[in-house]
Amino acid sequence: MQNPPDSSMSTVPSSLPPQAGGVLVSAPYNTLAVVSLVAGIASYVFVPVVGAVVAVITGHMARSQIRTTREQGGGLALAGLILGYAHLVIVVLVVGLILLVLLGVFGFFAIHPSH
Repeated sequence: MQNPPDSSMSTVPSSLPPQAGGVLVSAPYNTLAVVSLVAGIASYVFVPVVGAVVAVITGHMARSQIRTTREQGGGLALAGLILGYAHLVIVVLVVGLILLVLLGVFGFFAIHPSH
């Protein structure tokens, strides 16, 4: 008598070539990276300083997560970081310019009280 074939053994080779028409699944985008980009854009339109701070914080968090989880979205997080930091630099420059002008005006009138 012949032994019946073992059903636990597979006759299919372990490495099959990819089939035409197959769906290629990519890693999902990191949510914090998307939040960082949206907050970076919103910081110029809707919520100036708060949006920039959110963009910077979530951008750093997203880049850290992307390094460990291999999700997509590294470019989105980087864009959010750049937009957030650029906005914060612009805010600091504008506030500094306003302070210089105000101090100059007050200084002028302190020196020349008759004007």
